[in-house]
Amino acid sequence: MDYNYGGCPLSKAKRRKIVVDTNVILFDSQAILRFGEADVHIPISVIEEVDKFKRDQGENGRNARQFSRFIDVLRSKGSLASGVQIDNSETMVYINTDLMLAGMPSELDHQKADNRILNTALALQKQHPRYKVELITKDINLRIKADVYGVVANDYDANDINRDDLYEGYQEIMVSPEQIDAFYREKRFITDVKLYGNQYVIMKDAGNPNHSAIGRYSLADKAIVPLMQAADSIWGIHARNVEQAFALDCLLNDEIMFVSLVGKAGTGKTLMAIAAGLHKTLDQGQFQRLLVSRPIFPMGRDIGYLPGDIEQKLNPWMQPIFDNVEFLMGADKKAAGRAQELINQGMLNIEPLTYIRGRSIPKQYLIVDEAQNLTPHEIKTIVTRAGRGTKVVLTGDVYQIDNPYVDSANSGLTYAVERFKGHPIAAHVTLTKGERSELAELAANIL
Repeated sequence: MDYNYGGCPLSKAKRRKIVVDTNVILFDSQAILRFGEADVHIPISVIEEVDKFKRDQGENGRNARQFSRFIDVLRSKGSLASGVQIDNSETMVYINTDLMLAGMPSELDHQKADNRILNTALALQKQHPRYKVELITKDINLRIKADVYGVVANDYDANDINRDDLYEGYQEIMVSPEQIDAFYREKRFITDVKLYGNQYVIMKDAGNPNHSAIGRYSLADKAIVPLMQAADSIWGIHARNVEQAFALDCLLNDEIMFVSLVGKAGTGKTLMAIAAGLHKTLDQGQFQRLLVSRPIFPMGRDIGYLPGDIEQKLNPWMQPIFDNVEFLMGADKKAAGRAQELINQGMLNIEPLTYIRGRSIPKQYLIVDEAQNLTPHEIKTIVTRAGRGTKVVLTGDVYQIDNPYVDSANSGLTYAVERFKGHPIAAHVTLTKGERSELAELAANIL
C-alpha cells in the first residue's frame, strides 16, 4: 500500500488537512476536536503565539492554558511532528515546524506569524495535492491573503448562525375572524402551525389586519394562551408596542426561568428587565435579590487604570445600569439615594461578571446586560451559576459588539438564543422598534 507524509494511506487522501490559526484556539480551546475526520496541522508559530497568552487572566489566557495542557497529553502518546491521533476520534494532530515547510513567497514578511501560518497551508498544498487543504482563521486579512495565494480559507465556529436567520421569538399567523373571537372568549387557541415552546404569536384576521390578537404558545397546554397582563404599569413602565408586550410577559412569568432579549439601542431591553426584576423582587417578594451585571469592555480606546477602591473603579462601567435604576426610582434628586438604599439593604446588587466563576446564585433575578460581548463558553459559565429559584435574563445588541474576539455570528448571546429555543422554561424576544426617543430611533436606523 502506498503511504504519504504522516503515515496515512493514499486511499484516505480525500481527508481534509486543516491548518489552524492562533485566534481560533483563543476563541475555542477545544477547536481541534471539532473537525471530525481530518488532519489538523498546528504551525509552530501558533504554539509560540499561544505561549504569549498563557499568563492572561481573561478568557484568552484560560483557553491558551487549556489548549497547551491538551497538546501536552497528545505529546505523551507519540511524535507530534509525525502525527498523533486523538482518542475516540478520526482526527490526527500534527505540529509543523518552519524547517518542514517549503520556502515562503518572497513578498511576504518572514517575521510575521500570520505569514508563516499561511506558508504552512501553502507547503501542505504543494506536498499533498490530493488532499483538500483548508486554513481556518478568524483573521479576515489572513483569509484575504490566503485567497490571493490559492489557499481555501474559512472563518471558524462550529455553531455559526447568520444573524439574519436568528430566531426572533415570535411569529405571525393568519386566522379567521371567528378564531380570533374564540381566542378572546376561551383564552386559548389550538393551531396546526408548528410553533416552539414559549414562542409568541401574532394572530391576524386574513380579511382585516386590524382585527388581531397576541398570545404565547404553551407546551403544557399545547395551545396559544393569552399574555400575562399586569394590573398596572411596572415601576412606571408599560409596553409601548407588541414586542415590548412579549418581553414583559416572559420577564414576569415565573414559569420561564431563562429570558433572552435582543434588540438595537433604545428598544427598552435593559429598562424593562430591571423594572420587571424590581417588581418581582421588591413588590412580590418572588426573589431575594435583583442582581444586575455586565461584562467590562470599553467602546473605543480604554482610558487606563481608574483611581479608588473597587466600588469607585466600577462606577464608570456600571453607570448605564445606575441610570436605568434611578430613572425607575423617579426623576428627582432623591432617586440616587433610593437606589443606594436598596443596595445597602442587599435587595439590589450591581457588579461586573469578572468574579462570577465558581459562585452559586440561588433565588435571585439575574440580569446580564451587554451579553453580546460574551463568548459561548462565558455564557455557559454564567447561566450554570443559577441556583434553585433563580431567573436569568440576557440582554444585548448583536450589532454593537466591542469584544474583538466575538462577532454577531458567534456571540454567546446569539448562541444562547438558538440553544434555548423551544425549551419549556426559556423564551426569547427580538425587539426592533426603538422607544427611547425619536432622535435615538433615527440614529439607530441610519447611522
